[in-house]
Amino acid sequence: MICIPKSEFQERIIRIQAEMDKAGLDAIAVYGDEYRKENLRYVCNFWPIFERGICVIPKCGEPVLAGAPEGEKYAREMSVWNGYHNVKEFACVSVPEEIDYPLASFSTLKDILGNALKGGKKLGLVGFFDIPAHIMDRLKKAVEGAEIIDAGNILNRLRIVKSANEIACLKEAGRQACEGYKKLLEYAVDGNPEYVAAGAAEGAARMAGAEDINFMVFGSGIRTETVIGRATNKIMRNGEMLMAAMAVQYQGYVSTVEYPFVIGTPDDKQKKFLNVLFEAANVQQNYLRSGVVSGEMVKAVKAVFAKHNMTEFDLYPPMHGIGLAEAESPYPDENAVYKFESGMCVNSDISIWGHPAGSNRIEEGFVITDNGPDSITPFIRELVAKGV
Repeated sequence: MICIPKSEFQERIIRIQAEMDKAGLDAIAVYGDEYRKENLRYVCNFWPIFERGICVIPKCGEPVLAGAPEGEKYAREMSVWNGYHNVKEFACVSVPEEIDYPLASFSTLKDILGNALKGGKKLGLVGFFDIPAHIMDRLKKAVEGAEIIDAGNILNRLRIVKSANEIACLKEAGRQACEGYKKLLEYAVDGNPEYVAAGAAEGAARMAGAEDINFMVFGSGIRTETVIGRATNKIMRNGEMLMAAMAVQYQGYVSTVEYPFVIGTPDDKQKKFLNVLFEAANVQQNYLRSGVVSGEMVKAVKAVFAKHNMTEFDLYPPMHGIGLAEAESPYPDENAVYKFESGMCVNSDISIWGHPAGSNRIEEGFVITDNGPDSITPFIRELVAKGV
């Protein structure tokens, strides 16, 4: 099975501890929950369900994981680290009642963080803008007298270039996503409700091995203008544009696919619209290599839209990074001056919204290499390269 081995997690912690030393931090707490899972997954492989968790990293030695009792066995199953503690501060924080767990044994955040700080007064927090206010209050109380410092940039820097194992996980997620999209194309036909095509795609990706579908964006006809709408019971009809994006997760890594098309046969206006998207996506290929200034890629895509008088329908930058989150760094605009690096993983986001002929986007994944882009989602790449 393709996965991230424990040895790679150990290497990550060593690099994080080196960065902690440079920043003068005495420990780091990495927060995560069901919705903001990526940093927690990066340091311990744990992905919470319903509950919340923190991975506490000392200046030396192994991290420990703290969570809530319902997820204890699941956390021990997933985490690469042996140390696990239940903390009441995380137990059923979404309800006002205090729930009793008579079979669980508890530690306190104060003890866990105190053991990691070892008398130090600077605690780095990863997830500073993700953690809810009431959990932040409990964290502050647990380390009273110490300073809590935003340490998010440490993990942001480490996550931006992917290892061979991470790339393999992204490619497997991309394969599963492509299998799902093949089934979507089969069921996106005249007379079917939107949810049937969406469900067929999600089911096929799951059967191909996906651990989660992060989202399915779906809209047909006038509903393509929703940008990020959900599938409904609307009946799809021949001649309607279809917008559908699916983000598939495998071993924590997320690949997204989206191919713009018309159900049945497109008319001339729709063909022209789609061909502009395909042209922009294919031009983008020339810039996805190490050493290229990222903003130049954005300018090249925008130049295609300008050539076809579509600039006013261009809403946002045409690319973002992918990894443990569906969208992460790099996320360049036309003014970005940093260069692409080999090992960065990115997702195209070539889109036009509100045009008279329709609204739609292209999403496909790539690994940046010295020789150009390596496709993570080859089925979508073949369709886009072919055009209408």
